[in-house]
Amino acid sequence: MNPMDLVAAAGPAAPGDFSLLTLFLQAHIVVKLVVIGLFLASVWCWAIILEKTFSLSRARRRAERFEQQFWSGQSLDELYANIGNRPNHSMAALFVAAMREWRRSQEGARVHFSGLQLRVEKVMDVAIQKETSRLERRLLFLATVGATAPFIGLFGTVWGIMNSFQAIAVSKNTNLAVVAPGIAEALFATALGLLAAIPAVIFYNKFSNDVTRLAIRLESFADEFAAILSRQLDDRG
Repeated sequence: MNPMDLVAAAGPAAPGDFSLLTLFLQAHIVVKLVVIGLFLASVWCWAIILEKTFSLSRARRRAERFEQQFWSGQSLDELYANIGNRPNHSMAALFVAAMREWRRSQEGARVHFSGLQLRVEKVMDVAIQKETSRLERRLLFLATVGATAPFIGLFGTVWGIMNSFQAIAVSKNTNLAVVAPGIAEALFATALGLLAAIPAVIFYNKFSNDVTRLAIRLESFADEFAAILSRQLDDRG
């Protein structure tokens, strides 16, 4: 709204009506765009937070179950046959990728053991990178919102305060009823920016730590699996 509209709104409008809806409806179009953008960003952040909470928790549980099966004494071929070609979690995908390369190399007429071990390790490294990238998907949005939302809210704050000063200049009145709407909408934009940024930063740090721990777990499993395959190659050699 322009300064004259702000002055008019402060007059006949219900005094002391600072509900969120009223602040939004009386705000300048720029502030409205800021508020709508921050609200949508906050909603999308919470959707990502809920999805990542369930998916990472599920990934940890499935990794624990797979490790129990892997170390239960079951043969690698039986475990590979039970999982099939479509693993449903990261550690199983790592195991299937390594076993697929292992079997493909065994089918050749001549098997070079040193090259086979190197290929299996490379396949597992690529699988770890793919699974880590999949787990980190959409975390960049949380980091971006956490870094930019306070500044976007601050932009709305500055704009609202500018309108307040313009209203003072137009009305030549420093009455609180003149400046309060602009200040209120300015603080509303700041609060919404913090409301979007704080959960985004907290959960981004949490999820990044969870993904790092899962990646370390995958790397440890890859090292152990590579040692098992190396022993089998030594026995055959």
